[in-house]
Amino acid sequence: MKHLPVNPALFTENRKRFIKEMVGDSIAIFNSNDELSSNGDALHPFVQNSDLYWLCGIEQEDTMVILSPDCPDPKYREVLVLVRPQELKEKWDGKRLRAKEATAISGIETIVWLDSLDGLLQTWIHQIDNIYLNTNENDRKSVTPETRDYRYIKQMKRLYPLHTYYRSAKIMRRLRAVKTKHEVEVLQQAINITGNTFRRLLGFIKPGVMEYEIEAEIWHEFLCSRASKPAYSSIVASGDRARTLHYIANNQECKDGELVLLDFGALYGGYAADLTRTVPVNGKFTTRQKQLYNGCLHLHNYAKALLKPGISIADYTEKVGEEATKLFIKLGLLKREEVKNEDKNNRAYRKYLYHGISHHLGIDVHDLGTRTEPIQAGMVFTVEPAIYIEEEKLGIRIENNVWITKTGNIDLMKNIPIEADDIEKLMAAKA
Repeated sequence: MKHLPVNPALFTENRKRFIKEMVGDSIAIFNSNDELSSNGDALHPFVQNSDLYWLCGIEQEDTMVILSPDCPDPKYREVLVLVRPQELKEKWDGKRLRAKEATAISGIETIVWLDSLDGLLQTWIHQIDNIYLNTNENDRKSVTPETRDYRYIKQMKRLYPLHTYYRSAKIMRRLRAVKTKHEVEVLQQAINITGNTFRRLLGFIKPGVMEYEIEAEIWHEFLCSRASKPAYSSIVASGDRARTLHYIANNQECKDGELVLLDFGALYGGYAADLTRTVPVNGKFTTRQKQLYNGCLHLHNYAKALLKPGISIADYTEKVGEEATKLFIKLGLLKREEVKNEDKNNRAYRKYLYHGISHHLGIDVHDLGTRTEPIQAGMVFTVEPAIYIEEEKLGIRIENNVWITKTGNIDLMKNIPIEADDIEKLMAAKA
């Protein structure tokens, strides 16, 4: 890992939260992700299973977490399973965790090597009636490859067909949506790195620079700041390309007079920041660009003020849509007649704002969490309204990350420049 050690209390608290939700006389088993083949004898960079990381903080392949709070032997109520270090493999691929190192990261005292697990696991399972197994139940997933989790379910049901099985994912969706103080502290570090990177970019962007050169600056600052990598594929979209929501080609020139949309975030300590800013390539907004930017900023602040415990995502989106409609009329984008005759299932403002306003944020950029139940204290959301105008060949999006508390919300990105005038001043000062 590149990041500094994360407080193991983060993972200890997460395990306690999960165990509290388990039925009695049960065991929960979590698997790491597969190592995925690329081409030839190469592998894709390993990415840990988010649920497993949430429980233990281990980023190494072939890892398992086993929780059995009613196990007769207290030593085995929390178990971390690791691949046994092998001298030859370490010569090729690098050092693997030793038991004491893994305990220091995870807070789990009992370490079992994977090649000695089967006999122990059989005994533990024979002593209980209920087994929790995990699957990917993120609503945004598009495909379901047969990952290790799904293969493991088949194996367990074949070996232990008379046990009762429960879905860990149902609990994880609820728990991971509500962040602890420890989690927000790590997330704030990812956000701080992202904010410093944005300030760096304000001194780098100018007419003629290539989008990929800006992306390279993002990578440079992230790695120099101990971030593992970008939390997702960075979007650097100048001019009309900013209307493409997931534009990641980043291979065109940023031209004088254009706006460039920057959507990027650092991954630090396993947690993802998610920032969007839109800035003038030449350092100065035109009158129309500033009018649109300030309109988008107004919508951003309006949406942010709505995010409080108790409101539902549906009501929140509806209220933002109403404000967007008023704004777009003022900006000359919509006519009152268009709004009056709009299709209620495809509202008029959607021509210029065609995505959601917020999503859960945490270990995953689109993190686990309900989209139907009321918002709760502890949740972290993005706030990212936008204006996309085909006729003017531009897109503006402004995004911050907000932590919901019992008394309102805290903007975790409040120190990152957002006002048009501040952006212009910083770009002029670094020119």
